[in-house]
Amino acid sequence: MKRVNIFGLLTAIFFSMFFVVIFAIYLQELTAQETKPAGQSERQGDRRSRGGEGRGGEGRGGEGRGGFGELDDKPVPPPAQVAPLSTDERKIKLKAATEKAISFLREKQAENGSWAASPRSGIGPTAVILTGLLNSGVKVDEPVIKKGLAFLEAAIKTDGGIYSSAHFQNYETSVATLAFATANKLIKSEGGVKAPYDELLAGAQKALLGQQYVEGRNIDKDDPRYGGLGYGGDTRPDLSNTQFFLDALKATGKNADDPAIQKALVFVSRNQNLESEHNKLPFAAKNQDGGFIYTSTTGSSSAGKTESGGLRSYASMTYAGLKSMIYAGLTKEDKRVKAAYEWITKNYSVVENPGMGQRGLFYYYHTMAKALGVIGDNEIVDASGKKHDWKAELTDQLIASQKANGSWINEAAPQWMENDPHLVTGFVLLVLAECKSTDANK
Repeated sequence: MKRVNIFGLLTAIFFSMFFVVIFAIYLQELTAQETKPAGQSERQGDRRSRGGEGRGGEGRGGEGRGGFGELDDKPVPPPAQVAPLSTDERKIKLKAATEKAISFLREKQAENGSWAASPRSGIGPTAVILTGLLNSGVKVDEPVIKKGLAFLEAAIKTDGGIYSSAHFQNYETSVATLAFATANKLIKSEGGVKAPYDELLAGAQKALLGQQYVEGRNIDKDDPRYGGLGYGGDTRPDLSNTQFFLDALKATGKNADDPAIQKALVFVSRNQNLESEHNKLPFAAKNQDGGFIYTSTTGSSSAGKTESGGLRSYASMTYAGLKSMIYAGLTKEDKRVKAAYEWITKNYSVVENPGMGQRGLFYYYHTMAKALGVIGDNEIVDASGKKHDWKAELTDQLIASQKANGSWINEAAPQWMENDPHLVTGFVLLVLAECKSTDANK
């Protein structure tokens, strides 16, 4: 009898230790997701809710698994830049491409109003798509818009945020805010007595302000996180989510001199490869090319490192940084803006995301168009002195890459949800809407 009891006791101890080890490994994996270089953490975020670097954005947003060397193992050559269309041909094809994209998205909307399999992954992409549709001429009172906005409204939390979980509180609330703010603006422009989403937007703005790493969260200005925002909750801040936050604040009426925007500028400046009184972090002195990285908080870049040990800049984040600095009131005379703009002229492209190749391509197109629209330059002169009508060139490139069913998709690099044609098509509609303001497309 005693032998049986001893055997049973040893068996119980063995299995207890086994499950303890398994649980410890599981916790280690969870912790790794928060402490990995930006690319890895962002990547997981993409699968779940973004559309930019990470889901809603760099198309939703994120960084890849390794350094620059890993990108070079199997480089994907960029497509050739397409031949320019004539003004009349561009106008006709742009109208047709936009109509086909709208038709595609109408057909693909789920019964619950989203463009995703579940509410957990649907808020980011749905918000991006709705904003793209509204900016492309779809009316607020059309069923596709009403159903989509109702889906987003169902996700409103008691704190005013619009999100599926605290992990995505900032990202999802930011992009949802843009959708509702766009709808509000259109209703007002059409003579609406009172826009219906004023109260909703005030609540969303308050929730977003509570997510910023500032004094209210016991973060002082010397902390590298200061002024920034991550996906939400306690996730480390990054430039992609901070720029979405700034988009949302601007859409809800905040001006450049607002304290939250000025505090965000502190974080934005610390993500620039430019040593100055605004950025004294160790990496800044090692590569002073004026470009931007994803997050300064990890000491790494998803584009890898330079030979001198500096962090490589890349285009989607450089445009995000440029746009954010303009939002914060910096002018073209500011040395930070000058350095970023110079990097852009040296790395101009409409066929790849410079520094990242085909990764995050459509997120890149979105940040590029938005940033250059904000800065107000319809023409860029590259490092060789060649002039580029970037809106016409980008429009022609996108028209040429549209699929027969009206969608777009990143077949060369599926990271950050760019293998989702719904999300990518939403981004393209936003880009094309920005490009329509060029004289060549009127």
